Amino acid sequence: MSVPYRLLSLTCACLLLSANDLRAEGWQYRLDAGVANAPRYSGASERTTAPLLGGSITSPGGFFLDTRKGLGWAHDGDAFDFGVYVGASAARKDRRSGFEGSDKLDGMGSIKSRPLVGLDAAYHLGPLTLAANFEHALEEDKDEPDTGSAYNHLKLSLGMQLYKGRFGELTGGVNSQFGDGDYVRTWYGVSQAQASRSQFRVHEASGGLVSRGAELAWSVPFDKHWSMTTVLAADYLGNDAGDSPLVDKRLQTSVLSQMTYTF
Repeated sequence: MSVPYRLLSLTCACLLLSANDLRAEGWQYRLDAGVANAPRYSGASERTTAPLLGGSITSPGGFFLDTRKGLGWAHDGDAFDFGVYVGASAARKDRRSGFEGSDKLDGMGSIKSRPLVGLDAAYHLGPLTLAANFEHALEEDKDEPDTGSAYNHLKLSLGMQLYKGRFGELTGGVNSQFGDGDYVRTWYGVSQAQASRSQFRVHEASGGLVSRGAELAWSVPFDKHWSMTTVLAADYLGNDAGDSPLVDKRLQTSVLSQMTYTF
């Protein structure tokens, strides 16, 4: 997957940390600016350092517009949170271009962004949070099944507050990610046609477990408006995803640091 998707995975922890803001009455606004270092695509040994700019607007009724997720609605309760949204899927270029893509993927064809529908759910059990995120990406091009198919992706996670005090808040979590056959083939498979155009051998991938991972997020508030968050994340690619010839390193690590202004 592309760098934008990797950064989206990292910022999930940041969004969880700011969940209390969404429970406040009135309109909520958030602006983010920072930097992230991550693999150029999922499985790559090449890395890139990219700037982060984003923000969100949340209405009193829970409707939001977020640069990372898109347009949606969320309800945050004392024990159970739920949200739905419509946004754009990740993309991957088959050439090196700015902060994205890699020349190593030449001949694989670019995976273009397409509309997606997402569902979020979280259950708070004391200091633990059980969360699930499901996304369905629509078909982008029926004539390009290798890169344009519709697919489904599921992320299950378990998070916990490890520390809260004068030095901010530290949270940790573990997760597992799953994809259907079209998801794994899109991001990690190599068809006969792709193999004939690229340096990779044919790799037939099927659905199932994609990766297991862990995250640490440290958030430091400076006042009621300003805060800084740093996130460290690691994912280990397994099964057909990890066996893909596209994968140079099964263990993928990323780091993100950003300033957030809320008002």
